[in-house]
Amino acid sequence: MIWIYIRVYPVTQISDISLSSKAFDHLFDHKIDLFDDYMLQMSTMFVELMNGNRQTMDNTFPVLKNDLMVRAANGVKTERVPVWVMRQAGRYLPEFQLFRQKHDFFDICRSPELASEVTLMPIRRFDLDAAIIFSDILVIPQALGMEVQMVGGVGPVLPTPLTKPEDIKTLLKLDIDVEKELDYVMKAITLTRHKLEGKVPLIGFSGAPFTLMAYMIEGGGSKTLAKTKKWLYQYPDESLQLLDELTHVIIAYLVAQVKAGAQLLQVFESNAGFLGPKQFNEFSLPFLNKISEGVKQALNDLKVPTVPMIVFAKDAHMAIESLSHSQYDVISVDWAIEPSRARSLAGNSVTLQGNLDPCALYSDVKQIDLMVKEMVESFGTQRYIANLGHGIYPDVNPDHLAVFVDSVHKYSQTTDI
Repeated sequence: MIWIYIRVYPVTQISDISLSSKAFDHLFDHKIDLFDDYMLQMSTMFVELMNGNRQTMDNTFPVLKNDLMVRAANGVKTERVPVWVMRQAGRYLPEFQLFRQKHDFFDICRSPELASEVTLMPIRRFDLDAAIIFSDILVIPQALGMEVQMVGGVGPVLPTPLTKPEDIKTLLKLDIDVEKELDYVMKAITLTRHKLEGKVPLIGFSGAPFTLMAYMIEGGGSKTLAKTKKWLYQYPDESLQLLDELTHVIIAYLVAQVKAGAQLLQVFESNAGFLGPKQFNEFSLPFLNKISEGVKQALNDLKVPTVPMIVFAKDAHMAIESLSHSQYDVISVDWAIEPSRARSLAGNSVTLQGNLDPCALYSDVKQIDLMVKEMVESFGTQRYIANLGHGIYPDVNPDHLAVFVDSVHKYSQTTDI
């Protein structure tokens, strides 16, 4: 059987044009509708061609040209520090805001063509060293049968949350075929790998079990996670059971992402800071470890090359040392810990990622440049991936992110390889 890979070039390849932020905004103000419609038509044709044949198409991925992120994650020396940003494809981008005027948030997530287009937006603007697929951690609760709405000014809302352990059986479908239910994510990954043309690697991701469980019980975001922690105290066995069920789903989901083309994986334990050391060691750490071990074992069993894995347990500084002994290759840290302290806890056999305060991007460009210089000097240029200490905020000036990215490259360049 012979497979033909059709490569489509639009009349104007925005990805090949270097534009200032203002020029980029102007271009999108006038051209986004035409470009959007054209590219979506071409992308739809591509998805139809590859539908059902992802494993066959895997061998046709373009060669990776910038492997800084992969090398840094694996502890291999790099000539400069790689940099990317959590939520880099998001609301701070004017082009994304225009995109959202036409498309619902979860419609974008569920459309491989739309998700791929949004994933590429920051790659066109900035000299980033990785792309991360546009999706949401809450696609897993959706796949399990829960309704999730993205409410403007509020964030994610789950109208029918879990209120008692009996709801696990009545509200959730735990025996799902992950690759079938979340097929749109895998198609978006495969499509994006081709559209990136090897420029940078593509990161896949998932929420961690405790973080997902918290959303499923709280019904959305929470400042205290009181409902979730009540479960841990009143229903510890049922909580562990739910966390274990979520872990199996997450492992299958991440394995499917690698099969579809993801070149790195990140696990977001965004709610880790709500747990004390004892609860973290009982309700988070064992499941994080199961994920890293389970994903790598499953890939080995399938004879699929493993990829570097990143874990981000926000505010869980007490867990850095424990995580450094896990099978994660990279530990991402928030801004509330000194780089020297993080390195002391993690040791030298794991890569660190982070950790500029997202609010630092509100500073003037000279201050941003200085703070990046101090950050790079504190972490060092090896076994390090530059990032923010959490996701970028929606009201940040994109030009300030450009300064952040360029300053990382400027201050980390080395010829000692």
